[in-house]
Amino acid sequence: MKNHTICLLSLGLLASQAAFAQNAERKFETARAHAGHLEIVTSDGTYLIRPYSQQIMETSFVPRGETYDPVSHAVVMAPRVKASLSTSAQRIVYATPGMSVVVTKSPFQIAYVYQGKTLTAEKHGYARNGKMESLDFTLAPGEALYGAGARAAGMNRRGKTFTLYNKPHYGYKESSMQLNYSIPMVLSSKLYAIHFDNPQIGELDFGSKDPNALRYDTIGGRKTYQVVAGNNWNELVGNYTELTGRQPMPPRWALGNLASRFGYHSEAEARATLDKYAADKIPVDAIIFDLYWFGKDIKGTLGNLTFDKDNFPNPVKMISDFKARGVKTVLITEPFILTTSTKWQEAVDSKILATTKAGAPYTYDIYFGNTGLIDVFKPEAKTWFWNIYKGLHEMGVEGWWGDLGEPEVHPSDLQHVNGSADQVHNIYGHEWARIIAEGYQKDFPNERPFILMRAGSSGSQRFGMMPWSGDVERSWGGLQSQPEIALQMGMQGLAYMHSDLGGFAFPYLDDELYVRWLQYGVFQPIFRPHGQEEVASEPIHRAEAAKALARTAIELRYRMLPYNYTLAFENNQQGLPLMRPLLFQEPTSKLMQHYAESYLWGNDLLVTPIVTKGQESKLVRFPAGSAWFDFYDGSRHPGGSNTMVKLVPEHIPVFVRAGAFIPLAPLVQTTRDYSTSHIDLHYYHDRSIKRSSGKLYDDDGKTAGAFEKSKYELLNFTSALSGNELRLTLARQTGKDYPATARSFSVVVHNVDAKPGTVKLDGNDIASNYDAASKSLTIQAPSSTAGRRELRIRL
Repeated sequence: MKNHTICLLSLGLLASQAAFAQNAERKFETARAHAGHLEIVTSDGTYLIRPYSQQIMETSFVPRGETYDPVSHAVVMAPRVKASLSTSAQRIVYATPGMSVVVTKSPFQIAYVYQGKTLTAEKHGYARNGKMESLDFTLAPGEALYGAGARAAGMNRRGKTFTLYNKPHYGYKESSMQLNYSIPMVLSSKLYAIHFDNPQIGELDFGSKDPNALRYDTIGGRKTYQVVAGNNWNELVGNYTELTGRQPMPPRWALGNLASRFGYHSEAEARATLDKYAADKIPVDAIIFDLYWFGKDIKGTLGNLTFDKDNFPNPVKMISDFKARGVKTVLITEPFILTTSTKWQEAVDSKILATTKAGAPYTYDIYFGNTGLIDVFKPEAKTWFWNIYKGLHEMGVEGWWGDLGEPEVHPSDLQHVNGSADQVHNIYGHEWARIIAEGYQKDFPNERPFILMRAGSSGSQRFGMMPWSGDVERSWGGLQSQPEIALQMGMQGLAYMHSDLGGFAFPYLDDELYVRWLQYGVFQPIFRPHGQEEVASEPIHRAEAAKALARTAIELRYRMLPYNYTLAFENNQQGLPLMRPLLFQEPTSKLMQHYAESYLWGNDLLVTPIVTKGQESKLVRFPAGSAWFDFYDGSRHPGGSNTMVKLVPEHIPVFVRAGAFIPLAPLVQTTRDYSTSHIDLHYYHDRSIKRSSGKLYDDDGKTAGAFEKSKYELLNFTSALSGNELRLTLARQTGKDYPATARSFSVVVHNVDAKPGTVKLDGNDIASNYDAASKSLTIQAPSSTAGRRELRIRL
């Protein structure tokens, strides 16, 4: 420990002490190590420092006269590491094998060090400024910052201030400084994150007022934060999601095409819509009902939460018929119970509503009418609300859409069982999702819920939340902001952030915009065209040319299910985003710290959305570290190069990493019919790649915790190039409760310069087909249950 302390001192912490000095009036008094945490008493309060892992450290400041609040809405990880304490006359070092907290006694200072490098330090520490409380931290020159939730504010958000208050922005376009998800965290290009573990409303200043300071202001609550470190971006995000919870595997149908609009007015309209999908041979997996399912009018009916009998005379049969054709039913719900709703008196009598300070139901006007608000924090309300969902589930409903859950209107003096509106506002949607997730765990433990939500907070991913980016304008400006929003949210744990494909707000008809948005949506976590009904959101109602291009995009989405489902598995197990910024590939690149024009879909696909009308070419920057192949024409592009790519209407630019395995499946019209009994496995050979690997995860697509229950199959692909021999292997790992089924492959090896000399499968010669024009080699591997298969190709 002595040598470790000397190493820390050699970092120049003493020299930087003046720059980092905290509040000059804060004086160190005592330090004491307890089981699992360090207590430091100062002249104005107490620091409680708790190690969670070698890469996560938590600090709480408790001002003198206050008591420590141990309750976190976000953290679920149990501490699993011990820290050692080293003291000297001038400083205290509380260290794990990875991260250390260095406390300088005079002037008082707390700094965070990871593997010998200072990440950050409290600048002034805790302060009270009138009605606000604050924490601030030092920023290094050139440090890029990300986080604060869903915003369209540029990838590097340094120099900006963000309000921490979940709020819809109707019809936003290229930029929006405040949207539905306010996440109280910051991530740094220095590969650390700070999560402020407090749901109360406030503000995050990324160096706008003081360019050298990150500042968090709040109206009250916990003064607790976690500092998270990582050796790379994947590890950093993985550590944060381990702290706050990992996303469960979604039901496989959630990765298909979801039919949606505002909205389907009747059963007849819904049936006609699905009939048209079938007639046009466009795959679809669910139909999503907006608020007309419980009322004929937009206004006056919120809170009915029962099928309107006139327009939906037999919902059980309707839902059953849809399921028989492989289509799930998803219903919208809102947290508002209007005073004109059929359930108003029941809500009052059941005492499930938020109240005034006097304890009466709090009523107020919103766009839809005069309303009360369900108090989702109250046990009685949780039970009441869940019983609504449970009853609808028993009718056959398989997915839930939670709308207006910021809540959209939330008066400050409204009271919840656990605090005022402003104290709990930012976790209202979080708690709403919890009701559904925990209801499933109790009553339907083997099922995976589908929970589409417009608002949430840090840690909401662990409830299976599918966030979307709100009421974006149906415009090119609206499309331009979407990749950044999704990329940032993936970095903050909510990896299924997506947009209303085609745009939601305003009746703007532009088939080029529509098609480009759907083509981007193929490489977005959830594929859900949705919009106001004045302009059709479903491809079946678009002009024939646009419909044909949309069909092509949707068919690719379905063929990519093996790859996409494996991304869902990686997210579930490691917390990895499905959409990843290029800074994940080039973390030290100043360009990539600002870049959102292209992104990685998983590890192996480079996607460049087209977000400008009439664009004929696009400059693509290929990430360094590997060569890239055009997904469509096979052309090779060196890593680190820039190429002006000619655009075509049929697709957006997509490229594959050299050495990648891309599994594709036969086309189906619904995931009900999806099977991996045959896989088209594409391998992108390149002489620069001596070894590579890939995988395919499979299960039944519906059982909750299938991997943990050993009801899964994992196919591991490897390549090895030695001289002129390319060896491709497939190893099968099957859970003990998952049957080993026979599987055939069409193996396509790309970038093969000439017809191979020999091709052997499991030691035996096998026929192959070489296409000189595309430089591709195709081998048909017959069906087998073998645990390992090997191709040897003499190039």
